[in-house]
Amino acid sequence: MAFLRAFGSHLPSRCVTNEELAPLVGADAAWILDVCGIEERRYAADEDTVASLGLAATQDCLQKVGVAPADLGMILVASGSSDRFCPGPASQLAAALGLTSTPALDIPVASCGSLIGLALAAQLAPKLGLVLVVGAEIMSRRIDRTPEGKDTAILFGDGAGACLVDAHSGFARIADSILCTDGAASEILKIENNRLAMEGLSVILQASRKIPRAIKDLLSRNSLTLADPGVYLLHQANRNLIERVAGALKVPAERFFVNIARYGNTSSASLLIAANEWRQANSDPPTAPIVFSAFGTGLNWGALLALPVREAAA
Repeated sequence: MAFLRAFGSHLPSRCVTNEELAPLVGADAAWILDVCGIEERRYAADEDTVASLGLAATQDCLQKVGVAPADLGMILVASGSSDRFCPGPASQLAAALGLTSTPALDIPVASCGSLIGLALAAQLAPKLGLVLVVGAEIMSRRIDRTPEGKDTAILFGDGAGACLVDAHSGFARIADSILCTDGAASEILKIENNRLAMEGLSVILQASRKIPRAIKDLLSRNSLTLADPGVYLLHQANRNLIERVAGALKVPAERFFVNIARYGNTSSASLLIAANEWRQANSDPPTAPIVFSAFGTGLNWGALLALPVREAAA
């Protein structure tokens, strides 16, 4: 078995509002809010790295449950905005934690990487014990804050999230997951030559179809209905996309946790940042299933199901 034991997150202190960004991209602040539901986003400081943001999120996560870095059996770090390709931020994070032999692997998949990490951790934890999953991104260095880069510049921000997956205990059991890849469509969303390129309409159309199908299939094969989950935790890509997914599933929008207005799209960090904030606001043991879902470069997408521990043990 594998359990969700704790979440953590870290956001840079610099807050960039629509009013600050709008003149740079030749847009109106109200238009930005209407198009994507974002009011502000965080930007990393010059001295920040993907690994340093991930370290802060990791410390937040581990301190909540009193786990020492030496107790970790593996580290998985998801990022599409690493400062360098190889070695990536996973080994830097492990070194910053004082670890010299713990395996630390990178998942270089923007936006969907942390979901992939959670699914892999669920499989690895029974053998390794404690698996740390981190999503960390500095997307502000992968966009052009110009009128030509407007469509991506208005969306993205920086941050990091973390999750501790435990083989023995936690507040919810990871019951199942679905991961999918469609490489034939990968050109519509990519990071190339250190710049993010996205065909916005095509991405929205693909995501608004693929995410609901993955969630439906996941719940169906676990004998659950769309009404059963207590919360849907999605990659915070765009508020309009989340609303589309809710509409396609015919699930009330209030079942979907949303924090994109304050942080923007933080790529692979967003799912874990959202999960941490949801958990902070809901500290009692869950009484209903939890669904995670994300869509990103690759194209990669999927969904993951976690069950309340009481229900899992019944």
